[in-house]
Amino acid sequence: METLQRLHNRGSVSTGYNIDNSVKFEDANDEYFTRTNASGTNRRTFTVSLWCKRSFLSTADGLVMELWDGGVYSEATRFGFGLNNDELWYDIGYSARYRGQSTRQFTDTYAWYHIVWKVDTTQATEADRMRWYVNGVEETDWVSRQYPPQNFDTSVASGLLARIGSYDATYHGFRGYIAEFNYLDGLAVDCTEFGEFDEDSNIWKPKEYTGSYPGQSCYLDFGNSANLGSNPKGDDTDWTAVNITAADQATDTPTNNFPILVPMYITTANSTLSEGGLKWDINMPSGSAFNPNTSAMSSFQVSGTNGGKWYIESKITNNERGFSGIISSLALLQQTVDPTEFVYWDYYNGWIGSSLISTETNPPGVAVNDIVGIALDCDNQRVTFSKNGGWLVANGDMTGTSPSDWRWDWTSDANFLDHPNCNGNIAFWCGIQTDSNTFRPIHLVNFGGYSPYTISSGNSDENGYGNFEYAVPSGFYALCTKNLAEYG
Repeated sequence: METLQRLHNRGSVSTGYNIDNSVKFEDANDEYFTRTNASGTNRRTFTVSLWCKRSFLSTADGLVMELWDGGVYSEATRFGFGLNNDELWYDIGYSARYRGQSTRQFTDTYAWYHIVWKVDTTQATEADRMRWYVNGVEETDWVSRQYPPQNFDTSVASGLLARIGSYDATYHGFRGYIAEFNYLDGLAVDCTEFGEFDEDSNIWKPKEYTGSYPGQSCYLDFGNSANLGSNPKGDDTDWTAVNITAADQATDTPTNNFPILVPMYITTANSTLSEGGLKWDINMPSGSAFNPNTSAMSSFQVSGTNGGKWYIESKITNNERGFSGIISSLALLQQTVDPTEFVYWDYYNGWIGSSLISTETNPPGVAVNDIVGIALDCDNQRVTFSKNGGWLVANGDMTGTSPSDWRWDWTSDANFLDHPNCNGNIAFWCGIQTDSNTFRPIHLVNFGGYSPYTISSGNSDENGYGNFEYAVPSGFYALCTKNLAEYG
């Protein structure tokens, strides 16, 4: 528990300082920010601080946040994740390249990481020339670590290109979210200037940086949707957004964490996770038996007996045997056959049912781009569904005005929560019905922190959290850590 608290911030700690926005980055779309450094940049002393949340893991090319591109691979100064196996790595380069690779792997897609890179090559002591901090703890265990020589001039130079979220246009893009980006030109600043340990939980949490922004320093809070690269501090030079639009702004942040989708297994054969971890594209070959790799569940789980009331939206863009619903959270993780503890909407066949009991209903079919709402009432242990804002009623029509019009009550079957494979918790789940044919459902899931589809109206819960297409039912809330702290 100590390791969890110190190294991972799930946004669950109350704090007087709030981070309101982040930006979603997607490698496949080549999304990044860029600018050209002006004259006077300090090449020997600087600090980078940012919060990031990974949405996908890789053991191949990796996921890289490229900060300063010298134009030649060996001349760049950069850092990121996953050079070989999801570790933290860096290059400090220009006239030569010095590289490091951490022993620890950063494989948590549930949590936000705070990264601070403190550089001062003027220091006589080698270890003082560069220090790394992750959630307030210095990273000291490295597979390999090279220090630059004293007074080494890095590639953070005038006229050179800088990028956030990408190495170049062909590979090494970052997948996930970045918030509260600080670059301090000419200052070597400790991590305690940007965060602190909570007195009660000892979890690392953000705090406002109140120091100076000299020279070419910058601060990006991603709060202006019309100009996400706005730099209101430092040299006031904005960053140019490349393939990033207002739709990429998110409210999933280190001070209010939202779920994303998590594949059942790291090996996601025939399935692709993208769009901030909220688009699940399943390409099921003909004749395939059930495979856990075709299913994904929410990174957050709630108590099935006293976990509050939660609202989620789900959309299908290719309606081929897709399922969407809830599942006893450990049931699917521990099975290699068709799961047995779930309640779902069968998009293709147009009916709602449970794998546990015979109760089912036959709502109208869901067409491509229809939005299904899920009202998960863990206080009263029931769930129901809506289609484009109309809630299900007993005769199968979607004309109800609230989630109470029809519901499936899991108290009617104890196995839903008491099955030996379960832990009493419930998660959102989406997957596919197996068949002898080839199917490819594409799920787009919106928990409220970022939507992988366009929201035309915009609705939040009673606390002002989340962004949904349809009104959040009265008494239900977006599934986020601020709401969990109050109602979960």
